[in-house]
Amino acid sequence: MLKIKIGIITVSDRASAGIYEDLSGKAIIDTLNSYLISTWQKVYKVIPDEQTLIEDTIIDFVDNQNCCLVITTGGTGPAKRDVTPDATEAVCDKLMPGFGELMRAESLKFVPTAILSRQTAGLRKKSLILNLPGKPKSIKECLDAVFPAIPYCIDLIEGPYLECNKAVIKPFRPKIK
Repeated sequence: MLKIKIGIITVSDRASAGIYEDLSGKAIIDTLNSYLISTWQKVYKVIPDEQTLIEDTIIDFVDNQNCCLVITTGGTGPAKRDVTPDATEAVCDKLMPGFGELMRAESLKFVPTAILSRQTAGLRKKSLILNLPGKPKSIKECLDAVFPAIPYCIDLIEGPYLECNKAVIKPFRPKIK
């Protein structure tokens, strides 16, 4: 049986310096714990907004730690230090723009500034990399919107089978005829 590893990367200058607690990474972990029945192991890191460091961390999580899914939080806005999408795009083999489009559409239901987000997603080897915003409330809203497609995406890239708690989240997998 494949061990399911999921990477969580919080990109924040202040959280990485210990100025405040990383609530965003914890929100991702809590949400995944509610979604997944499959046993999974987190690979977790809090790092500053430095593009090279973000790229290196994603590469390590995929290439060395064998994470089938890497979720980042933070650094997706238009500010000069917001470089998470740039780092993600730099290390991906293919981009998956539908994830960012859906997350922005979902966030627009709550805040008009969602159009400022540059959230994206992409594939590296047999892993899906997904950029989420930095606010815990927005993380849950975005994951609720896109997660139904994630297990099937991971199936298609030959990753492990993610079994979900269907009372909490309903993944979509086409019926096999």
